[in-house]
Amino acid sequence: MEHESFEDEGTAAVMNERFVNVKVDREERPDLDSVYMDAVVALTGHGGWPMTVFLTPEGEPFYGGTYFPPQPRHGLPSFRQVLEAASEAYTQRPHDVARAAKQLVEAVRSSAEVEPSREPLSPSILSQAVRGLHAQFDQRFGGFGHAPKFPPASTLEFLLRRGELEMVRTTLDTMAAGGMYDLVGGGFHRYSVDERWLVPHFEKMLYDNALLAQTYLHAWVVTAEERYREIAEETLGYVLRELALPEGGFGSSQDADTEGVEGLTFTWTEAEGAPAELLEPFEHGRSILRGTLTPELKAHLFEIRDRRPKPARDDKAIASWNGLLLAALAEAGRRIPRNGELLGAGKRLAEFLLGPLSTPDGRLYRSWRDGRAGAYGYLEDYADVANGLYELHVATGERRWLDEAHRLARLAVQLFSDDERGGFYLSPAGGEELVARKKDFDDHPTPSGNSMLAYVLLRLARIYGDDDLERRAVGVFRLIHRGLTRAPSAFGHALCALDLHLSPPREIALVGPVTSPVARAALAPFEPNTVVAVGPADDVPLLAGKGLVDGKPAVYVCERFACQAPATAPEELGISPGVGS
Repeated sequence: MEHESFEDEGTAAVMNERFVNVKVDREERPDLDSVYMDAVVALTGHGGWPMTVFLTPEGEPFYGGTYFPPQPRHGLPSFRQVLEAASEAYTQRPHDVARAAKQLVEAVRSSAEVEPSREPLSPSILSQAVRGLHAQFDQRFGGFGHAPKFPPASTLEFLLRRGELEMVRTTLDTMAAGGMYDLVGGGFHRYSVDERWLVPHFEKMLYDNALLAQTYLHAWVVTAEERYREIAEETLGYVLRELALPEGGFGSSQDADTEGVEGLTFTWTEAEGAPAELLEPFEHGRSILRGTLTPELKAHLFEIRDRRPKPARDDKAIASWNGLLLAALAEAGRRIPRNGELLGAGKRLAEFLLGPLSTPDGRLYRSWRDGRAGAYGYLEDYADVANGLYELHVATGERRWLDEAHRLARLAVQLFSDDERGGFYLSPAGGEELVARKKDFDDHPTPSGNSMLAYVLLRLARIYGDDDLERRAVGVFRLIHRGLTRAPSAFGHALCALDLHLSPPREIALVGPVTSPVARAALAPFEPNTVVAVGPADDVPLLAGKGLVDGKPAVYVCERFACQAPATAPEELGISPGVGS
C-alpha cells in the first residue's frame, strides 16, 4: 500500500486534504496495534497487515480494513474510494459514524474483559494439549496446520518437555533442510509460504532467531544430535554478524528484498557456484539451496555471497526481542563454553538493556534507535528482559543479574497487574489512555507478555519463597484455561509455564563458580522445571545458610527448600555426563 497508494500523488492529496494521517510502527506501539486490530476483526471478521483504521478525534474507530488496492478489483474498493467514503460519512452522517464507533469500542472493550475460569489447573490440561497438537501435526514435513508455516518455537519447547521427540525432530529437521533456514550464512527467515519449509518470505527477524536458537540448543541437549548444536551456533553467529549494533543491542530484522527484488541476496544460480543438485527453483531464474553442504563448500559460497549487496537492516532495537536473545546467548554461552563470543555478547547486551534502554528511575523503554529511546516499555519488554537476565545469572553466577531480574519482575507486577480479574495488561498503568486497555495471550510468533511473565514469576517465586508471585502467575492460567486445550499451538509458552507450575518444586543452589566441575555437571541436563540460584548470598532465601564445603564449590539439590547433603564432586550428583557438561 505504501508504494501503490501512499506514494500516489492523487491518493496522497485526498489523504492530506481530508485526514490527519498517522503511520504507526506496530513493533514500537503494540498497544495501538492490538486495540485497533480487535476493531478491524470485529468489523470484518478477520485481521492482518497492512491495517488501515479510521478514527474519530477521540481515537474511537468507526471503519477499517486490511489491504485496499489502488484500483477496484476482486470485489474490493480502491483505497481512494475508501478514503472518500469515510470522509463523506464523517461529514455527512455524523450520527451513523458515532453509532459505529460506539459499537466497535464496546466490542474491543468486551474482548479485553476475559473472566477467569474456576476449573482446576490439572495435569490433564497438558495431556489434552499434546493430543491436540498431534491432531494438527504435519507428519510429513513437521509443523502444525497448513501453509503458510511459521516456526513454532514455543510449541516445540513444550513438546520437548513432554518427551514428544518425533514431532520435535521432524519439525526441526525439515525447517533446517534449506530454504526457511539459510544454509550458507545461518539464521532463519520469517516463514515458509509452502508446507515444505522450502520457499520463505526472506525477511529475517531477531525474535525468530533468538527463539529457534534456544530450541535447537535444547534439542541438542536432549538428543545429543550435534547437528542441532551446529544450527544453534550458526543462528546466533548470524545474529552477531548481521544484527549487532554499536551500543551492544541488536536490530530488529533484515529486509526480504535487496535492491527491490525479494530474496536476491539469498538465492543462487548454477553459474554462481552452487551445485545443481542442491538448487530448487524460485523466481527470476534464481533458486533456493536445499540439502547438505560440506564445510568447504559452505565457506566458498559464503565468500561469494558476502560480496553481494545486502538487504537493509532495521536498526530499531526492541527491548523484548533483545531480552529473548539475551536468554539464548546466556544459555548457549553456558552450554558451549568454547564459544566465548556468546557469553561476552550476552553481557554487553544486558548492559545495553539496563543502560540506554532503561529510564533513570529503572523502568524500561520499548525501543532504541539512532541514539533515541521510544515509548515506555510494555508487558512483554519487562517479562522477556527479566527472563534473559535470570538466564545470564545462571550462566555467569553474577548476583547482579538475579537482582535485576527480580526487580523488573516485581516492577512489572506493579505496572501491569489486573488485581480484579488476574493476569496482566499489555500497557502500563498511567500510560497513554486508549479506548481499551488490552491483555494479550497469543504465544505466536513470540511468547505473550502474560505467559512469559507467568514463567518468570514462577521461577522467582521458587527462589525467593514468594507465594504472591506464584499467585500472580496462576492468575494468567485461569484466564486462558479453555484456550490451552482448544488451541494449544497458540499457547506454546503458556503451556511451558503451566508445566513448570504443575511440576514438583525442585531447586538447585550453587555456591562457588559456575565453571566448577560440580556446577557444570548439575547444570548440564535439560531440566527446565528446575530453578537455579548462585551464591553465596544469605539474603536470597534459596541460598540462605548455604556455603562452600571445606572450601570447595558445592551444589545443594532441594525440593521446597528441603535440601539433600551438598555435593562437591560430579559423581556425587548421580547425573550421567551429558552434552555440554
